[in-house]
Amino acid sequence: MHIPDGFLSPQTYLPAYALAAGAWAWAARGLRARLDEELVPRLAAMTALAYGLGLVMVPVPGGTSGHALGVAMLALLFGPRLAFLAYSLVLVLQSLLFGAGGITALPVNALAMGLAGAFAAVAVHRALRGINETAAVALAAWVSVVVSAALVALVLGAQPLVAQRADGTPLFFPFGFSIVLPAVLLPHLAIGVGEALLTVAVWRFARRRRWRAAA
Repeated sequence: MHIPDGFLSPQTYLPAYALAAGAWAWAARGLRARLDEELVPRLAAMTALAYGLGLVMVPVPGGTSGHALGVAMLALLFGPRLAFLAYSLVLVLQSLLFGAGGITALPVNALAMGLAGAFAAVAVHRALRGINETAAVALAAWVSVVVSAALVALVLGAQPLVAQRADGTPLFFPFGFSIVLPAVLLPHLAIGVGEALLTVAVWRFARRRRWRAAA
């Protein structure tokens, strides 16, 4: 679901950069408060895993892509602040090194996947962990993917309304909600299942090694 360059209008990505800048500053303060010799290698390892997951992409109609995120895994282990910061780094590296996602689209990608996905995962996990821990982790991961995909689709679908020529022709992403919502959401309903299984496996690995989870 990486949005590439050229899909978003300046009316979209400039305010998104302002919002993301505040969120990155907030996340960086959280990182400074928690830095220690145990956190750094664990966070680095999980960030690298999320980076690898995001490179396994399935093209979907409309020019975007479907892929696992790893955001829920980061959020449940390290909290939404560090998850957002780590996933933003993932997006920057994927964009610069592999052309996966654009620099102009970076704040939207980061806010939709890194921030909203992280908070969605933590909220679901906290609501359900008292009932069944494994189910809570799995559903948290699935919801994080679906929420992220929905937000990306909504932003893309709004582009024909945000920026158009005098004759009504879209200047940027050309497809409206009726096309982009099912095109982006439906593949990620299935991708979310795979993400759930992977997140449960990583969660169990971390618990066996007595990692202190943030969620």
